[in-house]
Amino acid sequence: MSRHDAAEDTTAVVQTVDPPEPELSAATVELTPAREPAAEPAVEPAVKPVVRKPPRELHSGHKLARRYQLEECVTRVDGFSSWRAVDEKLRRAVGIHLLPADHPRARGVLAAARSAALLGDPRFVQVLDAVEEDDLVYVIHEWLPDATSLADLLAAGALEPHEAYQMVSQVSQGMSAAHREGLAHLRLDPGAVLRTVSGQYRIRGLAVTAALRGLTSDRPQRQDTESIGALLYACLTQRWPYEDDAHGMAGLPKGVGLVAPDQVRAGVHRGLSEVAMRALVNDGATASREESPCTTPEELAKAVAGVPRIRPPEQPPAYQQAVFQAPAPPSRGAGRAPMAAQAPPPTLPGRTGRALKWAVSALVIVAIGLGSWQLADTLKSREDQSTRTPPTGQKAGQDPTHAAPQRFRIAGVKDFDPLGDSSENPTMVDRVDDQDMTTYWQTSWYTTADFGGLKDGVGVILDLGSVKKVSAVKVSLLGTGTSVDLMAAADGTSGEPTALDSFHKVANGSGTSVTLKPGSKVSTRYLLVWLTHLPPDSDGHFRGRIAEINVTG
Repeated sequence: MSRHDAAEDTTAVVQTVDPPEPELSAATVELTPAREPAAEPAVEPAVKPVVRKPPRELHSGHKLARRYQLEECVTRVDGFSSWRAVDEKLRRAVGIHLLPADHPRARGVLAAARSAALLGDPRFVQVLDAVEEDDLVYVIHEWLPDATSLADLLAAGALEPHEAYQMVSQVSQGMSAAHREGLAHLRLDPGAVLRTVSGQYRIRGLAVTAALRGLTSDRPQRQDTESIGALLYACLTQRWPYEDDAHGMAGLPKGVGLVAPDQVRAGVHRGLSEVAMRALVNDGATASREESPCTTPEELAKAVAGVPRIRPPEQPPAYQQAVFQAPAPPSRGAGRAPMAAQAPPPTLPGRTGRALKWAVSALVIVAIGLGSWQLADTLKSREDQSTRTPPTGQKAGQDPTHAAPQRFRIAGVKDFDPLGDSSENPTMVDRVDDQDMTTYWQTSWYTTADFGGLKDGVGVILDLGSVKKVSAVKVSLLGTGTSVDLMAAADGTSGEPTALDSFHKVANGSGTSVTLKPGSKVSTRYLLVWLTHLPPDSDGHFRGRIAEINVTG
């Protein structure tokens, strides 16, 4: 019985234990595949960035956002590329920085571009848009087809003092405004500064270039100030103020240290040389005098403003060269030597020459006598006439046919673009009243003479300070084919108008020197010189330029 019981117990144990073994084994087989797939997804994200799929292939003709068509790749470095493109919606050229959305600097570039776009200072190349789309991040900025980089200008030689002064003044003031908003450049080199045909200097790449290159600084104001000092040094000497050659320029001799610009090159303006040294003192240089160093763009801008005014070089008259240049005799054969200058004919010899001299002298004396008698007779008759009929009333002493017009002083000038973005090169508008025909205010460029079909016109508002009776406005224009309207605000207008319908047209004309005369004298304080048709420029675009405006009454 006990054996049977024992056998049953054993069997029971076998029957009880055996079935779970296959279940455990099956469970083990089922769990093993389940763990392996679970482990693979955990590894894949770490592997994917290493085995990154190739970026989208971009080429000329590719279109972004159904609007920006890529034209030419300008730069390709550090995983990003820069392009010249066309905004087909606004029909204008733009620049584009492109980089993959998973690029380690993509987030920083977007943030920098959006911050720079908020500045809105015309001394900078403007950021127009910053977009993340699919697998790309791109930054759209202005493209200035008529501008030349400072690097290209310096390749031709050092700048004359007035031009160097304009560069350092505009760049230091622009960077001072940027740093007040917490924005730095960190890569201010000759390629980052552009000069437009109007003489305005524009800075490109504010904040964005540093983000694209991964540049940072513990002292951004000091770094940008020293960079501006280096630019001024290069403008004055055509040398880079460090030992290494850079930007197409030779550096300073090794072991000599930083030498003042006026000791490197003859004819350098002493005041500008001193300003450059005060900016470069940040790198251990010593100023040639005892002025304190400039450590911020604002301090540098104040130092530049303290330099006595440097006048632009005087342009020689257009006819000056022709006065001293004799016309060349026509050549009649390829191998014939040029004719020698003919000597004046000899005087007549002997008695014949003396007789001719006496005859000419007598004729001259007679002519002088007759002229003097006629002049005296004329003056006498006028004196008698004035004695007989003395002038009376308001016109006494005035000749109504030759009265000199009174020229009005222009109290203020403002750019006027009510049909666009309300701004049209405002920093240049004072040039229409600076009594200098070599400077001018200009519009933005457009694809057609009618402003690309975007608006009916742009112009400048003249504030005469008070209500004046205006008889004529003379507008000096550059370019052939400019059409202009003269518009006036109503006599009772108390403040400067902000809408086009606040003015009414009183005259119009076209050409390069246009005198706009209303049908009758207009009484107004505010005049609008309104460009309606633009001339072509050298780049195949259309742009209006006003050199000078004179208002008379």
